Amino acid sequence: MAMKRLLLLLKPFDVYPVSQSDGLARITNPQILHYLDNRRKVHKDAINYCQNILRHKPVEWKSIVRNNLSQPIRDVDLVVTVGGDGTLLQGSHFIDDSVPVLGVNSDPTQPEEVEKLGNEIDANRSTGYLCGATVNNFEQVLDNILEDRAIPSKLTRISVSVNSQPLSTYALNDILIAHPCPAALSRFSFKIKGDDQPCAPLAHSRSSGLRVSTAAGSTAAMLSAGGFPMPILSQDLQYMVREPISPGVASSLMHGLIKSHQSMEATWFCKRGVIYIDGSHVSYTIKNGDAIDISSKAPILKVFLPQHLQNISEET
Repeated sequence: MAMKRLLLLLKPFDVYPVSQSDGLARITNPQILHYLDNRRKVHKDAINYCQNILRHKPVEWKSIVRNNLSQPIRDVDLVVTVGGDGTLLQGSHFIDDSVPVLGVNSDPTQPEEVEKLGNEIDANRSTGYLCGATVNNFEQVLDNILEDRAIPSKLTRISVSVNSQPLSTYALNDILIAHPCPAALSRFSFKIKGDDQPCAPLAHSRSSGLRVSTAAGSTAAMLSAGGFPMPILSQDLQYMVREPISPGVASSLMHGLIKSHQSMEATWFCKRGVIYIDGSHVSYTIKNGDAIDISSKAPILKVFLPQHLQNISEET
C-alpha cells in the first residue's frame, strides 16, 4: 500500500496578542493577560502534538502556515488543518473535490473560563464547528482515516459568476454582497431561476446587502441574522436580504432558499460594491450594472466532520 501524503495547514501564532506592541499595555488585569498568553501556548502545543503524532505514522507530511498558501493544494491524500473553522475555511479555497480535509480545533472554548472572565472580556475561544478532532482524539480520528474506517462528508459550496465570468473562489460558509461602506445603502435586484425560467418575480432591494449561505454556513452569520439552521448535507442555499427598507409586497421574497436545481440572478445598482467570500479575507469588487449569478453548482468539499454532525447527517 502506497504511503499517504498529508499537508498540515497551520493557523499562525501572530493572531494572538502577546506583547505591549499588540495593545496589551492597556490591559492590566493579570487574569486577562494570562488568558491571552495561554491561548497562544495552547495553540502552539496543539501543533507540536499533531506533528509528533504524524512523525510516528506511516505517512509523508509537510506543514505550511495558512497565510503562505497561494497555489491550489494538489498531490496530497489529506489536508489536516490545525486552528479552528477559519483555518479550515481558508484552506478550502485552495482545495478541489478530490482532497478530503480534517480540521483539528487547536484551542476549544473552556466554559469555566468564559464564566470566570465574562465580566472583563469575551473569553470564548475557537468554536470549531466543522473540526472533526481536537488534540484529545486526533490520533484516533487520524488512524480511522488512514485505515479507511472513516468516510468524509460531502459539503456543498457556492459558485459565483460576475458578468458570466466565474470567480476563482468557492464559498464553503457564505457570501456577502454589499457596499464597501457599512453605513451606505446597497441597491440591487434579484430573482430565482430554475432551468433558465424564473421561479419567483423580480425583487428590487434597498438594504444593507445580500447574504447567501450554504448548509454548513447556515449556523453562522445567517442564523445570527434570523435565518434557520439547515441539514449539514443539504445541497440548497439560504439567502437573506439584510435590513431591507420598505420591502412592501416583496417582503416575502427577502428571505428564502435557492434549491439545488436553481440559481439566483442579481443585478447591482451602486457605483461600488464588494462580494465577500467566507468573511473579509477574500473579496471581489463589483460596479453598477454588473450581473451576478449564484448557485450551488460548485465542486463539493470532502470534510471529516465531528461525530455529532455525522450522526445528524445520518439521521437526515
